[in-house]
Amino acid sequence: MQNALSWLSLNRVNQWLKSLPPPQRHPDPQLRFAWSLTQLSVLLLPFSTLFGIVGSLVAVIVVWRLKFHQLITQPLYWGFAALTGLMILSSVVAYSPPDAYLGLFNFLLFFLGFAGLSELLQTPAQLRRLVWLLVLPSVLVCLIGLGQMLLGWLGYRQVLNVQVLWIVVHWVIDPNGTPPGRMSSTFFYANVLANYLIITWVLALGLGIEAIWQRQKGHVIFLTIALLLNGIALILTNSRNGWAIAAGASLVFAVYLGWRWLVAGVGALIAIVLGAAFAPPPLRDGLRVIVPAFFWARLTDQLYPNRPVPTLRVTQWKFALSLMQQRPWLGWGLRNFQPLYQEKMNYLMGHPHNFPLMMLCETGIPATLLLFGLVGWVVAQASILLCAAPSQSPLWCDRSDRLILFSVVIAFLSNTVFSLFDVTLFDGRLNLMGWLLLAGIWGATGKGEGGIGARE
Repeated sequence: MQNALSWLSLNRVNQWLKSLPPPQRHPDPQLRFAWSLTQLSVLLLPFSTLFGIVGSLVAVIVVWRLKFHQLITQPLYWGFAALTGLMILSSVVAYSPPDAYLGLFNFLLFFLGFAGLSELLQTPAQLRRLVWLLVLPSVLVCLIGLGQMLLGWLGYRQVLNVQVLWIVVHWVIDPNGTPPGRMSSTFFYANVLANYLIITWVLALGLGIEAIWQRQKGHVIFLTIALLLNGIALILTNSRNGWAIAAGASLVFAVYLGWRWLVAGVGALIAIVLGAAFAPPPLRDGLRVIVPAFFWARLTDQLYPNRPVPTLRVTQWKFALSLMQQRPWLGWGLRNFQPLYQEKMNYLMGHPHNFPLMMLCETGIPATLLLFGLVGWVVAQASILLCAAPSQSPLWCDRSDRLILFSVVIAFLSNTVFSLFDVTLFDGRLNLMGWLLLAGIWGATGKGEGGIGARE
């Protein structure tokens, strides 16, 4: 009987796999396996850190083996090599070297991954496929989150208590969210989910606009559902940072598309909510009749009053700045903010809730400036491409393709802005998503060997 059930289960899985659309083929025959594996890994990423990251890593190794000589000739990657050296040197002289060496895994492997993935993403069609693969699983993530909040669903870790299965599937779901009352879904904390939803919401918005332009009714319906679910889930994360970025991204899209009515509508909505939170009475009191307390009370921090001083972001930022001033060149070492803060404040805090400040105090000023300079250069090249006339970049003359590139840039910038108030790279899935977006941007600009510009 058990063998029969196992056979039936495998048969159903096999039928489901056959029903999926085939992976997109890479224009370079040598890279087809790596690109197919990357597509599957991205699709599984929100649910399995193991499959998502290890699959992508295998693909990156394949790319480096095939394209090593081309990759090492690109000046951008020389910059990341220099940054790697600075980070290693910082770890050697760290306050706690073992913690610093462990922290290197959050960066060095992803530097290599960025270079390899940039080589894979060479056409507008591939960038569009990447966007779809990031948006599709977000629907299931949101549904799991709603089940968590409304039905008290548990994750596999709690139900089966099987550590191996937790590593593979990575559903650490607590009923009523983590922290309680805030949706976290398949992620370990509400703010991490909010960061994920910001990325997928922006990308779904871009795909939805494209579907309307092309009158693809099926896509419009699905993407409308995806946007609604992502929006509801984002609200339930109770992340002020996420709410503000979503509103800002909407305004940016409206300006880009020339939709003045949407600019006015979103601007008015933001003004009403902010007025309910911060306007002087009696205007504030009148607006609070319209705006639910869920929003304005969260913005004014009245939902969580009397928080301990060490938990306040301002306290953490001041401490991070003081650490930077004491060691401005090489910092105190990656992951060393936690022991230093605990020693000073007698409170466990893993990071200072600001990525630039974390980098400044842990790796020093030169490494931080180099990292942001390299990333800023990539985003700048994409911005130049988007601002140029379509005739100047033949492969990006179609307005739908340019919209997809614009959506990826805004999603990456939204992720970057989120890091000004929280640090989510310690979740490998979010870390990889950020580098995937940046790789898509760099591949799109064609500045690297084998990129679009190189083939024109």
